[in-house]
Formats: sequence, C-alpha cells, structure tokens
Amino acid sequence: MTADRIPVVIHASDPITRAGAVSQLRQRPEVELLGESRGMEPRAAGVRAAGEIRAGEARAGEARAGEARTGEARAGEARSGARTVAVVLADRLDETTMLRLRRLVRTDGLNAVLVTGVIREAELLQVIECGVGAILWRHEATDQRLLQAVVAAARGEGDLPSDLLGRLINQVGRLQRNAAQQPGGSPAGLAPREIDILRLVSEGLDTREIAGKLSYSERTVKNVLHGLTTRLQLRNRAHAVAYALREGYI
Repeated sequence: MTADRIPVVIHASDPITRAGAVSQLRQRPEVELLGESRGMEPRAAGVRAAGEIRAGEARAGEARAGEARTGEARAGEARSGARTVAVVLADRLDETTMLRLRRLVRTDGLNAVLVTGVIREAELLQVIECGVGAILWRHEATDQRLLQAVVAAARGEGDLPSDLLGRLINQVGRLQRNAAQQPGGSPAGLAPREIDILRLVSEGLDTREIAGKLSYSERTVKNVLHGLTTRLQLRNRAHAVAYALREGYI
C-alpha cells in the first residue's frame, strides 16, 4: 500500500449491504479496504442441526469480528500514516448504530462516514456531536459520491448533503434562540479569522477553496480549525459549524 491510500473499514448490519459497499470501493486506487482477506464480517459461530443460529454464539462472533477490524484499522494506519475511515451503513439510526458510531469515533479513534436512509431531527445533532463529519444519503451513495465522503472524512473535513445542512442550521438556530432566553455566562469567543473560516466551511467549501478565498495557505486554514476545535473541545468541522451557528457567530 502506498502512503497516499486511505485505510477503510466497512460496518453494515447485513452481508448484502456490506458487499455492495465493498464492490464500490474495492477497485478505487485511493482506498485500501481492511479485513477483506480475513473475512471479518460478523458471522454466527455455530448453527443448530436444524439450521438455526445460536444467538449467543452470533453475538460472540460479532464481538470478535469488531475487535479484529479495529486491530486491522490500527495496523493500516501504522502502514500508511493516514487516519482510518469507518464507513457505517444503516437504514435508520437505532440505538445499536449510535453505540457503534460512538465506539468507532470516541474509543477507537477512527473518522466516520455514515450512509443512511433516514435521520430524524433529534438524531442529527447527536450524530454530529458524536464526531461524524460525513453523512451520505443511501439513495445518493454512488461509488464516486461514497469515495468523496471517505476522502473528506480522512482529511477531517465535513461532507453533508445540502438538505441535511439546512436542517442542521435550523436546529441549531432553535437551540440558539432558546439559549438566548436563558441566563448564563457568555461563550468562549471566536476570533474574526476563525469566524471567517467557519462561515466558508458552512457554505461547503473545502480547505483549498477556503485558503484561496481568504488568501491563506492551506496549512493556516487547517491550523486555525484545529486550534478552535481543540480549544472548544469540538469533534470536527461540522461540530464547529454547529457551535458557531448555535452561539450566533455565523
């Protein structure tokens, strides 16, 4: 694997869905799929004589597969120097999917792409605050669009569908209005340069486009975003935009 390839691990609730994502990314030179040679998709460990899956063994097999994928992801990072991206595919966000996202991002330290069919209003900000910066609608998940989301996630950049971005703006706007009616201290300040950059991030510009627009170097843009996310304990660019919107900076 060359240093430029992105280690990717795929998590799906069923083997057919996973196989579809694998087929989309397998031939892409920008990506190294992890776990393919070892057959790491969760399987039941035993089958009854009548063909029934033993539930306890299935759960144990899933846990072992998850641990194996995490180990493979860390090995892929060590080889390439790139941050591993977890692609999580789910028809809708249930408790199991949310727990998986939190574990992958917060515990395992991976960047995440969520491919889903439905996100309810109450779930959207939870997903962003969990640390997921790239979300893709399932019906829009072509091979090129999925690759774009993976690349954005690997760079630590946000990638949200325009309709989801609009919903996020409306949601944090409501939170901001509610917060304005509550007594409390003023939020930690944002510098004008940080506000300018976050405003362009909210408009969907990537690092190169922001640098060109503001006559900064790409390194400066990355350093500014890293500094504010670290200072304010924000998880990624999308979370930083949500914060800036909620606090009335943009």
